Amino acid sequence: MFQTVLREVVEGTEGAIASLVMDRDGIALESYTQPGVAHDIRAAGVELGMVLRSAQNAAEMLSAGKAEELTIVAESHTMLVRVVDENYFVALSLLPGGNLGKARYLLRVRVPDLATLLA
Repeated sequence: MFQTVLREVVEGTEGAIASLVMDRDGIALESYTQPGVAHDIRAAGVELGMVLRSAQNAAEMLSAGKAEELTIVAESHTMLVRVVDENYFVALSLLPGGNLGKARYLLRVRVPDLATLLA
């Protein structure tokens, strides 16, 4: 169900290797990883959910409104997280040099499709 959207985002973004849709309780609904790549995005997703909650709390404390997107840049990967709705988020993992702008665009335009599938 979600596999098509997740695959299209990964395959449409240079340097992307994996994506997932996860609920706020850390349960992955679906994930997609490039063939031949060893990357546990499901385990990372659990931690990303906790970081997203903290970022959302910080945004509320600053009266900044709802947090919609979170980016974590590390040595070996960049993780991009986008809120789908109050219960779900989508995450995308990119290698260094991956096209973060394209990743952000594709997630932004495909999140409504994921929201429709979740309804």
